[in-house]
Amino acid sequence: MKFFILFLYILSQIVVGIIGMKKTKNLNDFLLAGRNMGPWMSAFAYGTAYFSAVIFIGYAGKIGWGFGLSGLWIAIGNSLIGGYLAWRVLAKPTKEITRRLNVRTLPELLAARYNSPFYRIFSAFIIFIFLVPYSASVYMGLSYLFESVFNINYQLALIIMAGLTAFYLILGGYFAVSLSDFIQGIIMFSGSLIMVYSITSHPSVGGLVSGIRKLYQINPKLVSPVGPPGFWPLFFLVVLTSLGPWGLPQMVHKFYSIKDEKSIKPATVITTVFSLVISFTAYFIGSMTRLFFTSIPLEGGKPNPDLMVPKIIQMAMPEAIAAIILALVISASMSTLSSLVLISSSAVSIDLIEGLGIKISGKSKVTLMRLFCLIFIGLSLIIAILKPSIIITLMAISWGTVAGTFLAPYVFGLFRKDTTKLGAWAGSLTGLAISLGLSIIYKFDSGKIPMFGSLAMLLPLIVVPVVSKLDNLFITKRESLAYHDIMGSQRVEEDF
Repeated sequence: MKFFILFLYILSQIVVGIIGMKKTKNLNDFLLAGRNMGPWMSAFAYGTAYFSAVIFIGYAGKIGWGFGLSGLWIAIGNSLIGGYLAWRVLAKPTKEITRRLNVRTLPELLAARYNSPFYRIFSAFIIFIFLVPYSASVYMGLSYLFESVFNINYQLALIIMAGLTAFYLILGGYFAVSLSDFIQGIIMFSGSLIMVYSITSHPSVGGLVSGIRKLYQINPKLVSPVGPPGFWPLFFLVVLTSLGPWGLPQMVHKFYSIKDEKSIKPATVITTVFSLVISFTAYFIGSMTRLFFTSIPLEGGKPNPDLMVPKIIQMAMPEAIAAIILALVISASMSTLSSLVLISSSAVSIDLIEGLGIKISGKSKVTLMRLFCLIFIGLSLIIAILKPSIIITLMAISWGTVAGTFLAPYVFGLFRKDTTKLGAWAGSLTGLAISLGLSIIYKFDSGKIPMFGSLAMLLPLIVVPVVSKLDNLFITKRESLAYHDIMGSQRVEEDF
C-alpha cells in the first residue's frame, strides 16, 4: 500500500511537469506563471510552502512535548498572522508595486524601491547562503523518512526526491510548482483531518476530553494557557513562525503571481483555513505525545524528539491511513523544496547576474533559470549526502535571518513613502547582525534561536522608520525624491 501511494504521487508529479512545460514560454511564465494564478492555486502554493515536513516530523513533537496544549497558540498565530494578515495587508500593495515597477523578485523590488542596485546583489547572496542549506536539510529529513518507513537507502531516496523536483520544476516552472502545490495541498488538508481523528480515537488518548484529562494528570501546566517553559519562550516561537513569512522571499513571491485584485479576498480565506488546519493538526498531535511515551525516545543513546510523531503514526494508525499520512509528509516537503529551489535559483540567475550588469536575451534567461534550478538542486543534494554538521546550524537560523534581513525594508517600502535607502539598509543589517551575531555569541544554542530570530524581525521594525526619519531631517531628502521619481503620483499606501 505504501509503495502504491508513493508510485501514484511520483506519477502525478511527472504529469504536472509535462502540463507545466506546455504553459511555460518565457521567463515571466517560468518565474511567475504569467502573473495569472487564481485564488485556489495561489493560496495552496502559499500554504504548502509555509508548512514543510519539519513541522510534522520534528517541530510539533518537540514543542508539544514541552508546551502541551499551549503550543496551539503557535497554530493560532500561524493562521491569523502568517496566513490571514499576511494576505490582507501585503498581497494587494505587493501585487500593485511589482506590476508598476515590472519586478519579479524580492531583491529586484528592494533595489528598485530604494534606488540601490547593490541591494539586489546583497539580497541575492543572503537568499543563496541561507536557503541552500535549508533546502538540503529538508532533503535530509525526507530521506530519513524514506529510509525508516520504505526501507529505501538514504542516498537513493535523496536521488529520487531530487530527480522528481528537478523534473517538474525545470520543465514547468512556477505553473508546475503551483499545480503540484494544489495537489499536495489537498493531500495535506485531508491527511491532517484523518490524522487528528486517528490520534484522538486511539486508546492512548481515548477522545478529546479524555486526552485533555490525561494530560492534566501528568502535569496541570500541560493544559494551561502557558506551558511549563513559560510565556517568553512561547511568545518568541509564535513571533518567529507567524511573522517570519512576511519577510521570506519564497512566501512573498506568491503575491506577485496572483491574477487580479478580486482573487486576493478568496485566497485570503483559503490560506487562513488551510493554515489553521495544518498547524492545529501538527501542534495538537505534538501535545498528545506524552500520552504515548513516558520519555522522549532515544537515538544513539540521546533523546530525539524527531522520532515521536513517526513512531505515533506507526503505533496509532492502520497501514492504509499511515500511507496517506506519509503522502502528507512527502507533499509538505516537496512543496517547500520546489519553492526554495525556484527562489534561490532566481537569486543567482536573475538578481545576481542582472545586478552585476550582465545582459542576457529573453530565451537565454529561461535557459539560465532552468540551469541554475538544476545546479541548486544538485548542490543541495551534495550537501545532504555529505551531511556536514554546519548545515544543521545554518538551517536552524535561516528562517529568522532571512526574514529579519528583508521584513522591515519590504513592509515599510510598501506603506511609508518617506522610508529611505539608508533606513532600509540599516534595517537589513540590523536583522542580519542580530540573528547571526547572537547565535555566534551564544554558540548556536537551539533553545535561544527562536528568540534571536524574533528579535531580528522585530527590532528592524523600529530601526527602519527611526533611521529614515533622521535621514530625512538631518542628511538629505534624496530617497523621498527618488521614491516619487519611481512611483510617480500614485500612492502605494492603502487603507486596510
